[in-house]
Amino acid sequence: MKTETIKLIDLRTVCIKALKAAGCDDANADAISGTVCAAERDHCHSHGILRMPGYLKSIANGKANPAARPTWEKTAPGVIRGDGDNGFAPLSLNLMADDVGNLAKQQGVACLALTNMHHFAALWPEMELMTHQGLVAMTMTSAFPIVPPPGGAKPLFGTNPIAFGWPRDNGEAVIFDMATAARAHGEILMAAREGKQLPLGTIVDKNGNPSTDPADVHGGAILAFGGAKGALVSMMVELMAGALMGEPFSFETAKKVEPDGLANRGGQLIIAIDPARFGDASGWASHAEALFAEMVKQDGVRMPSRRRYEARRMTEASGTVEVASDLLGQVKTAAG
Repeated sequence: MKTETIKLIDLRTVCIKALKAAGCDDANADAISGTVCAAERDHCHSHGILRMPGYLKSIANGKANPAARPTWEKTAPGVIRGDGDNGFAPLSLNLMADDVGNLAKQQGVACLALTNMHHFAALWPEMELMTHQGLVAMTMTSAFPIVPPPGGAKPLFGTNPIAFGWPRDNGEAVIFDMATAARAHGEILMAAREGKQLPLGTIVDKNGNPSTDPADVHGGAILAFGGAKGALVSMMVELMAGALMGEPFSFETAKKVEPDGLANRGGQLIIAIDPARFGDASGWASHAEALFAEMVKQDGVRMPSRRRYEARRMTEASGTVEVASDLLGQVKTAAG
């Protein structure tokens, strides 16, 4: 796959131009491009510029509102309900993060029920929004149906990612962000682009047979991680990000809009916790460090997010990123 080097600031500029040409207003273009470029900065290529054609197509086919004006209100002592105005999630998350964080510090725990929006990115950016405020947090969201229920072979659940963040004194929070599917859909798209095969146990073809060809996911399904256990975690996400806040399940979204692998409507739940309110206000951070120190004593152990932080430092030192030439060409064309 051919790649080329571009300054990160120039990539941000061309993404903004492409999004505005498609109909985004300044606020949405800035938020979406920031999320895309943050992924490229951290070498999370499956959620970087690879997603730009999907954002643009979701605008062109009328699925998402490119000029969304999110609103939010406190509906209970520890609950904020947000309405994304049928737009993309990044703007809503950026606007609501401080209010969720402040409420968590007041109450000890706060939840954001984000509705009526399309999530098409990784989840670690919102975990950083929380951990930068000194909060422990977790989040989850549903997606278009592509994962079977326990024992099944036909899509019903989304890849339904979950993420968790733990703040640290050195500023580099411990964050993991994972699909409840055996592979994130973006990773399978990357494998297809690069001509790579998938490990057995990742997908099944349209007949329910195990496959290693990423192309077979179309008409087939991605399996949940860990068999039935992962599928049940995926079911939990459907309930927590769907029924709990009145948002559609993955299969209900597909009934309204033809599944196309693009951004689909689905709820997102964020739970933010002030660790100083849970009984060890002075020791919770140092106690956690004792666990992390024991982990890395073992050969082969890598702390969650370490690779991403290392990539970030490299990018910040050079100011450049390496991206797929064909994708960059598509974005440049869209930008005019």
